[in-house]
Amino acid sequence: MTISWNEIKERAVKFSKEWENDFNEEAEAKSFMDDFFNVFGVPRRRVASFEINVKKDGGKQGFIDLLWKGVILIEFKSRGKNLDKAHSQAKGYFPGLKDAELPRYILVSDFARFRLYDLEEDTITEFKLTDLVKNIQHFGFIAGYQKQVYKEQDPVNIKAAELMGRLHDRLEAIGYDGHNLEVYLVRILFCLFAEDTTIFNRQQFQDYIDQRTSEDGSDLAAKIQELFEVLNTPKEKRFKNLDEQLNDFPYVNGKLFEEPLRIASFDSKMRQALLDCCYLDWSKISPAIFGSMFQSVMNPKERRNLGAHYTSEKNILKVIKPLFLDGLWQEFETIKSNKNKLQEFHKKLSELKFLDPACGCGNFLVITYRELRLLEMDLLRAMNKTGQGFLNVADIIWLDVDMMYGIEYEEFPARIAEVAMWLMDHQMNMLISNEFGQYFARLPLKKAATIVHGNALRTDWASLIKQEEDSDTSQGWKNFSYIIGNPPFIGKHLQNEVQKEDMNLVFANRKGINILDYVSAWYFKAAQFIQGTKTKVAFVSTNSIVQGEQVGALWNLLFAQFKIKIHFAHRTFSWSNEAKGNAAVHVVIVGYANYDTNRKLIFEYENIKGEAQEIEVKNINPYLVEGKDFGLSARTKPISKVPEMLYGNKIVDGGNFLFNDEEKAHFIEQEPKAEKFFRHILSGDEFINGKNRWILYLKDIEPSELRNLPLIRQRIEKVAKYRLASTKTQTREAAKTPTLFAEPRQPGNDFLLIPRTSSENRCYLPLGFYTKDFIVNDSCTALPNATNYHFGILTSTMHTAWIKYVCGRLESRFRYSNTIVYNNFPWPENPSDKHINAIEKAAQKVLDTRAMFPDSSLADLYHPLTMPPALVKAHNELDKAVDLAYRPQPFVSEAKRMEFLFELYEKYTADLFSKEKPKKTRKVKE
Repeated sequence: MTISWNEIKERAVKFSKEWENDFNEEAEAKSFMDDFFNVFGVPRRRVASFEINVKKDGGKQGFIDLLWKGVILIEFKSRGKNLDKAHSQAKGYFPGLKDAELPRYILVSDFARFRLYDLEEDTITEFKLTDLVKNIQHFGFIAGYQKQVYKEQDPVNIKAAELMGRLHDRLEAIGYDGHNLEVYLVRILFCLFAEDTTIFNRQQFQDYIDQRTSEDGSDLAAKIQELFEVLNTPKEKRFKNLDEQLNDFPYVNGKLFEEPLRIASFDSKMRQALLDCCYLDWSKISPAIFGSMFQSVMNPKERRNLGAHYTSEKNILKVIKPLFLDGLWQEFETIKSNKNKLQEFHKKLSELKFLDPACGCGNFLVITYRELRLLEMDLLRAMNKTGQGFLNVADIIWLDVDMMYGIEYEEFPARIAEVAMWLMDHQMNMLISNEFGQYFARLPLKKAATIVHGNALRTDWASLIKQEEDSDTSQGWKNFSYIIGNPPFIGKHLQNEVQKEDMNLVFANRKGINILDYVSAWYFKAAQFIQGTKTKVAFVSTNSIVQGEQVGALWNLLFAQFKIKIHFAHRTFSWSNEAKGNAAVHVVIVGYANYDTNRKLIFEYENIKGEAQEIEVKNINPYLVEGKDFGLSARTKPISKVPEMLYGNKIVDGGNFLFNDEEKAHFIEQEPKAEKFFRHILSGDEFINGKNRWILYLKDIEPSELRNLPLIRQRIEKVAKYRLASTKTQTREAAKTPTLFAEPRQPGNDFLLIPRTSSENRCYLPLGFYTKDFIVNDSCTALPNATNYHFGILTSTMHTAWIKYVCGRLESRFRYSNTIVYNNFPWPENPSDKHINAIEKAAQKVLDTRAMFPDSSLADLYHPLTMPPALVKAHNELDKAVDLAYRPQPFVSEAKRMEFLFELYEKYTADLFSKEKPKKTRKVKE
């Protein structure tokens, strides 16, 4: 049976940790591969054999280290040895294999590095042993997973990316790389697009390559260099005896061809690769998707490290429509019959300025510019109702690419963004030409988008705008009308040292910023930047900044220091993109400004992959629901009179104290006296999925007992060694007491167990009562001395709604915490005995109903599709009892529940509340 990817990843982490130290390769190679195959739930002996005797190329005998016929051949070398030789050796075995035995994959390894060759797709993947879990998807075939290839909507986009990628790789392979290669490819891209979109004559670039260069490619680089110089030279300044075919090319300008580049070198295959690019019809490719096209051209790993996510047009429109585009169209509709107001509106459009301070390949700017040009075209139609036309179309096109500004960390996408803006401008000019019957092209290029290659968090955004001589340069930044984009999606734990320095620089070393994601720096810097202006901002970001502990840390600062008001927000949805691989993340969009507005919009998603429903509200809080401007901060104590919640034990044992049923039985068989030290351990996985796992609990073990338990002593020694190897001081200190958990937090009484991670698809948070003999892992929290009343409230729809809005997330799953979720949760205010009894009774009914299904795990019982009707009914009755404890009126929606809970929270935490003496609360029955 194929095991799940999650389990494979867990096994991969364990495998890497166990084998990362030096060892005797020759003695342990078989064990190494046995364990490796076990990561995928496949017994190695069942599928693959060691030391297969074959005839090598040349007739000599050889031994394949490991062969799974028809699937994979594995060759080992000692640590630090050349893997290229291992690959050559592996290929040398092929003549001695039958056709059916030839593998699709070759894996070579020195036990510290892996290099996987996919012979069908001609790809190579290399990584360190410690990074196995990050590359585990490449080995899915071992577990039986079939590799799926998903195509973009338009095959021409894929073809274009593949062809440019091929040319890139061949130029890079000969040593033409870095800045020169990036600028060179951008120029080639422009020429390819130009010959198919009337900037050049049709096939002009293709004919020049085909007719003026040798087939062996020997003179191609020189000819291209000559072309670049011609494209940068006005007609009147060109040599009089210039080749006629060359002289026929237009003067482009725009500084695109200005910089001298190192001369490249081509051969016949590279020349053909360039011609293959020419044969494609580039007019079918929108500049709007250049970013996704060139993901395959750039180094994907490098882009991932920079947090780049390429964006679909649909998702860009989710940002710009509510930010400004809808408003501009509405304004146009109200004045389109008034010619004077149309003139004023046209002037207003032409003066708008847009900044994307993390622009990548310019997708946001390109789409924004396209939409504004389409609006301008409708405006010109309205101004030309008589149909008389215009004397010169160039005079009435006021919008140009210089209204767009961007900052991009990497040079290549920054240059692509510049070209993409020109190409979109040309496409829109062609639409204008068709509309008004005059050919209109902006050649030579006189204006350009301002795309700065640099670190946006260390760049003065105001410096991007060119100041007029008589203007106050200190106020230049006020010229930005809108700031847009999707800054890098890099979590707090994934930031490198430079990014951490960026965070400290932007936040001026404020305390508490270490919990914030990298994107929060853009929110802060933009909020700081727009002070005293009418500039509006809208960013896409992972939903972590509107959940959990980050909300209080970021948004309370923005509210207090910069008086920010949220104008609109898209709640969590799945962010698809047009990049290769189509990575999906869960994101939000937040639009804000330094001033208030009467019309605030929340876009709610019933299905995160579906369409949004627009809701108009009075105010939007940082959890993106209607409410006041505040974020919850972490608390050490609950705001209500309820038991304190504990985190579970942090064990840090390297797996040495943990056993499944079979391992436990085998251990006790070898050491019978150890049995009394085994306890059940509860992690989120065991609890929710009904699994059984055991742990050695040695808190009270006597030294005399330990002396007679050699196998337990061996385990303790391994734990001590594991902790000593840690980079954390606290963990190394815990090596002094290896019989204890690194951070012991075991409840002294019976308790209610709450998993810290739970699926967002469940209607209720699964909870369970346990005795103090069960050990709580730190993937769970515990509520000691809990009663049915506490169980009833915490597993209610009321509490689930609170969780949805305020908890952190692990991917899209709920990440429960005591400091943010539980301690801030407003319990019913002074519930009556009647209400408490009703909740306790209904809670017991839920527990009794669950007990009717002893063979079903909580995962089964609370899955939306398999939840038993009897349990649904029991929870419905519990929800009614809980709701009535809060108020007699029903809650008509989840949003109304949250409005009520936030109001109650404010009441509980207000200074006035602490001075008032609430009614005495009856002590809940134990």
